[in-house]
Amino acid sequence: MKFKTALLGAAATFAMAQVAMADRGTDGELKLTFPQAVSIMNPYLSGGTKDIYASSMVLEPLAGIDDQGNLIPKLVTEIPTVANGGISADMTSITWKLQPGLKWSDGSAVTADDAIFTAAYCMDPAGGCAQLSKYDGVAKVEAVDPSTIKITFKAPKPYPYTAFVGVQSPLLQKAQFAKCTGAAAPTCTDQNNMPIGTGPFKVTGFTVNDTVTFDANSNYRDPKKPAFAKAMIKGGGDAESSARAVMETGEFDYGWNTQIPPDSQKSMAAAGKGVFVVAFGTLTERIEMNTTDPSADLKEGERSTAAHPHPILSDIKVRQALSMAIDRQALVDVGYGAAGEPACNILPAPAAWSSGDTTCVKQDLEGAKKLLDDAGWKAGADGIRMKDGKKLHILYQTTVNPVRQDFQALIKDWWTSIGVDVELKAIDPGVFFGGDAGSPDTFQKFYADVEMYANNSDAPDPEGYLAQYQCSHAPSPANQWQGDNINRFCNPDYDKMFTELQKTTDVAKRQEIAKKLDSMVTHDSMIVVPLVHRGTLSAHSNALGGVKINAWDSEMWNVADWFRVK
Repeated sequence: MKFKTALLGAAATFAMAQVAMADRGTDGELKLTFPQAVSIMNPYLSGGTKDIYASSMVLEPLAGIDDQGNLIPKLVTEIPTVANGGISADMTSITWKLQPGLKWSDGSAVTADDAIFTAAYCMDPAGGCAQLSKYDGVAKVEAVDPSTIKITFKAPKPYPYTAFVGVQSPLLQKAQFAKCTGAAAPTCTDQNNMPIGTGPFKVTGFTVNDTVTFDANSNYRDPKKPAFAKAMIKGGGDAESSARAVMETGEFDYGWNTQIPPDSQKSMAAAGKGVFVVAFGTLTERIEMNTTDPSADLKEGERSTAAHPHPILSDIKVRQALSMAIDRQALVDVGYGAAGEPACNILPAPAAWSSGDTTCVKQDLEGAKKLLDDAGWKAGADGIRMKDGKKLHILYQTTVNPVRQDFQALIKDWWTSIGVDVELKAIDPGVFFGGDAGSPDTFQKFYADVEMYANNSDAPDPEGYLAQYQCSHAPSPANQWQGDNINRFCNPDYDKMFTELQKTTDVAKRQEIAKKLDSMVTHDSMIVVPLVHRGTLSAHSNALGGVKINAWDSEMWNVADWFRVK
């Protein structure tokens, strides 16, 4: 794994000063700023990182992943293995043992029944669970006793750390969500916005796409944590204003996802009030190609569905041409500097799992033009290509963000130069990543031809991540427009090979299969066009201690350990 932390502009003395944290609730209020406002506090109903990270302060999985990519116990006594008897010899089951005395924030006991309920909640096909891939291959979840959870798989599962592992798969309280299963899941506003959890904080207030407020959880398992009595996430605005509120004005303690150009980072760091921190995992900025027709001429419910293939992008030569026209190194230079590098695949790390493909890095405008010529798209008098009386028009959408708008402008210029008519659209990130089934502007609905955002594997073993490109994971009206196969890619060969990955125990063979699956959605098909392997860049005040930025889990993974530097 490639891991790097940057401290830009902080005094050397601060970098060395790590004062022991105080007792619970003695450090006042922790203030966080998110440029993407939180839309919901239930990660099972949102694929948006901002929602998942915010909810991680309240909802927890059985096990998490630390800043070095290692599995760590959260609500359990240890990580199950074959050696300790937690994983069956035939790899068809895994058994988790809850820590004794665990309580929800309302004081009630955490039991195995909560895990059984959570699995059934997500696996209900009518519920539209955004994290369904976490439960891929699960046959049943049962209680050996009130504190012991056994998961049985449909077939041997060499990597069983998926369900209830990581920030995307926490426990829900059965008592709170009992009436929120199936089609009722998105209608439970109070439960989805004010979940009862086991984390260091509990929600006290929620304003959609604006603010979340928290109090310290008095029933948290460590009686001395968290140090902060209260916390608040203020969302909205943009990455630059979030960064400035930490690095220059000192109004906030932590700014998540401060995705701003390198020159802005340097000028803000010069104020001396905070530091930017960077970690590299698998986060990859990419363009997703829509395999389905998003045309507004189609009826609602038919747009961006498999019933209507995309009239332009179904041709691989067009997809390849669009990729070849992009200068990825120029994007890195403009948007990320040392916090990014050109990417040609969706698994840039860890090294053993990555193909290291660099074939896409060199821009080839002439080659792109030839591909479009070969595909029958001929340039008109205005330079825009036509075929069968139809313009080569692309609606290209992403979120409001200065780096992404710079990328849009550059890519539009390159695509225009090869004869593509490009229309740009920028959507509020709170809406884009919000998962609202009624909104036309979510990245799951994908009412555009191409869209750009970042995504990543939340575990070094990418089985759970690669599960998203199976045919069955496509968002649609039938599953409340949830699901992680955003571009509706459907290739039986991919599904077959993914099944092979699930059954393979030899690590080296698993790595080779993962590389092939990566290539199938990138190099071979160009359904996903990787742009930049980017670091997770955030900012925190010099007065905030205990922060360990994590590219594999929530950046709030250890918020219980954060404290005010005295």
